[in-house]
Amino acid sequence: MSAREERQAGSDARLSKQRVVAEAVRLADREGVHGLSMRRLAGALGAGAMSLYHYVASKDELLDAMIDIVFEQIELPSVGTDWQSAMRRQSESTRQVLARHPWAISLMESRTSPGPANLRHREAVTACLRTAGFSVVTATHANWLLNSYVYGHALQEASLPFDTAEELADMTQDVYLPQLPPDEFPYLNESAAALIAAGYDPTEEFSFGLNLVLAALEPLRASTSDVPA
Repeated sequence: MSAREERQAGSDARLSKQRVVAEAVRLADREGVHGLSMRRLAGALGAGAMSLYHYVASKDELLDAMIDIVFEQIELPSVGTDWQSAMRRQSESTRQVLARHPWAISLMESRTSPGPANLRHREAVTACLRTAGFSVVTATHANWLLNSYVYGHALQEASLPFDTAEELADMTQDVYLPQLPPDEFPYLNESAAALIAAGYDPTEEFSFGLNLVLAALEPLRASTSDVPA
């Protein structure tokens, strides 16, 4: 056996499903999920590509396990507190987790073989809404709406060319305003200038929108019908 084969065999012996999935998540965090392959993952682990199939039978099984790690990091809503406070904290936690793992945004609702953390998360969200007085159907409406808002906002944030209010102000001043002559774009020019002057912070948009969503859902608790409109 060559030295290279001996090193690979030693690495293979140290593999576990936990290590394989954790490394896959690290790769996806750095490079995105589209370029992730079993061969690429094996190379990062210093192992033989075929050896990975002892721990994950397919790329889909690997993705299921990776998404389960993401769900495991999200704070579960508590049944013992006010439903809006619980769902607000859960939504904020989801946003924070997806900021660390933006590759997961488009996969959160696509898995047909959810792992234990995924199922615990869904059970906790449903329990929070049901015990708060939402019917089965209205709880489903609420869950869909909250997920759409949180995932959509996370996707938008992941694509923004700035991270802070200061960076936005600099970009607006140096990049956007020169493209907005007042005679052609009076309202956009006015808005850009006013937001700079006000020290507008785009990171506050998530809480602003989430509060509106939660307030809009509150009247649904009074509806006891489980027949969709």
